Formats: sequence, structure tokens, C-alpha cells
Amino acid sequence: MAFVIMALAAGICATAQSVEQFVNRQLSEYPKSRLIDLYKSCFQDFMGPEHLISDPQSVKAYLDEELMTDDEMTPWLFEPCGIDGRYVRVSLRAVKDGCISAELLLDAFIRSANACARPDVEKWRERWGEIVGIIDKMDLSLPHYADDRQFIDELLSSGRYAVSHSPEYREAYHPHYRIVERHIFDADLLPLIERKD
Repeated sequence: MAFVIMALAAGICATAQSVEQFVNRQLSEYPKSRLIDLYKSCFQDFMGPEHLISDPQSVKAYLDEELMTDDEMTPWLFEPCGIDGRYVRVSLRAVKDGCISAELLLDAFIRSANACARPDVEKWRERWGEIVGIIDKMDLSLPHYADDRQFIDELLSSGRYAVSHSPEYREAYHPHYRIVERHIFDADLLPLIERKD
């Protein structure tokens, strides 16, 4: 937990060292990760949650449905996304464990989505090029690496950026979380989660 808080506060820049630290942490905590899962965490941190949510009721219905799952929840309550820690993944376990309410998480998620202008996809493509160049040099022998790399390149070339976790990741880790902007998380959610711990 201390590492997570330090990473959130640090605002790490995307140096080779910080990319390597992120990748090593991700693979240590989630050894079933593929390149697509590393990519997902990084784009969530750069782009944030889905932008300008126009139908809060459908977002609430999806959250309510996901909270009903019997899947085992993550062992963590929150973790930083990607390299810079601009956004935080808040596990639905924080709701199920009574740390925060579903309404509070939903509000934080929607405010995060609507808080600022979404970065340009081309800027993200350039940033990902820097990140994946460093990952390439790490020679990780991740499964399906070449296929994932090509899929991501084609996705970005078409002007899109969002992906789902790999099937291996979903099966192994049952990811159920919402993305929250770090300042909103620090002000509104973290004090309640820390109080419950």
C-alpha cells in the first residue's frame, strides 16, 4: 500500500527507468499479463476514463451489475495506472468491503471522465511509441507479443486507442475497477479507504 501512495504522489515521468519499473511491477503482480495489458494500463493513465459520459443511468446500471458478480475481487483496493499515476484504478472491492459507497465511486468516475479535455489520440500514439520502444528492448518474451504489438499499431493507426484486458488477464485476475483522476481520488476516496484500513 505504501508503494501505491508513493507512486501516486511522485508523478513519475516516462523515462526508460520508470517504464521498466512499471513493467516489472506489473509483471510481478500480474504474471499472466500480455503486452495488451501493459498497454491498457498506460493508455488509461494517459487518456483517463471514457470521456463526457452523457448517460449516467447506464453507467450506474453497469456498475450495479458488476457489483453483483461472484468473481473473486482483486486483493488491492486501489492502484496507480500506468507510469505517471495521473489516474487510479479503484477496485470494486472498495465498495464491497464497505470502504466507499457505489454512489461515491460512480460520482468520482463520472467527474473524472468529464473533468478535462481528452488528450489527442495522436499524442498518445507518440507516447506509446516511446513506451513500447523501451519495452521492446526489455526482451520480455511475453506471450503473443508480436500479435499484440501489431494489433495495437493497427488500432492506433485507425485513430482508436481503447482495448480490453487480454483473456488470460481477465481469467486470472477478474479485474473489476473504475478509473478515477488522482486528485479526485486523493480528496474524496483515499481518506475513506484509509479510515477503513
